Amino acid sequence: MSEHLLSVRNIETYYGPVMAIRGVSFDVEKGAIVTLLGANGAGKTTILKTVSGVMDPQKGSVEFEGRAIHGINPDAAVRLGISHVPEGREVFPFMTVQENLAIGSYVRNDRLEVQEDLRLVYDYFPSLRKREGQPAAGLSGGEQQMLAIGRAMMARPKLMLLDEPSLGLSPRLMKEIFTIIRRINQEQGTTILLVEQNANTALATADFGYVLEMGRIVLGGRSDELREQDDVKEFYLGVKGDAVRGTRRWKRRKTWR
Repeated sequence: MSEHLLSVRNIETYYGPVMAIRGVSFDVEKGAIVTLLGANGAGKTTILKTVSGVMDPQKGSVEFEGRAIHGINPDAAVRLGISHVPEGREVFPFMTVQENLAIGSYVRNDRLEVQEDLRLVYDYFPSLRKREGQPAAGLSGGEQQMLAIGRAMMARPKLMLLDEPSLGLSPRLMKEIFTIIRRINQEQGTTILLVEQNANTALATADFGYVLEMGRIVLGGRSDELREQDDVKEFYLGVKGDAVRGTRRWKRRKTWR
């Protein structure tokens, strides 16, 4: 039987009167990389915010390691082992690289192991070591993304939520970032829930994927299987073929749960 680190069941999350997530259910297995695909506004970021406690679901449940966590605050989520790397990086611009990384370990008291993890982050991101005394505002976009991921690593998360890690990056830097994401997963055993607009890169990196449309999951499965789906090829991978255009085909398909 698969071991689910995260289980989301029938969540509904609103922005004011607008329902952004409509009865979404999915599982994330321990040690896996799972990606959420969908157009802008499909609800991907809202799901990450709901899991990390930034937003509360009005209905449904979120379980982490078998424990109900829906409605907890973000600080409590970090202490349980969930780190959220938001879209846009959100580093502290006037703090140094090392100070940003130190903030990531604020929930920990094991100082010696924190120092070991700092060295580990620098091993994954050598350019950060060279700039550890510089303000984060002076880093390139790629280095700021590395810093945001490194800061999340400093909490020793069991689950890392990554929102658009390739945003604004060159193809070379995007490839580098995703290589490191895969290494973190394989070498540290960190489970990853990934939101990424570049569907080719996301499916090449992830083990499993789910496709969202208008706040609902319309398709899900292993990444290699999704890459062969006609709808995924046409709408997300840019492969033209005989797939039916528009959204009606998605709507006729039974929602995957």
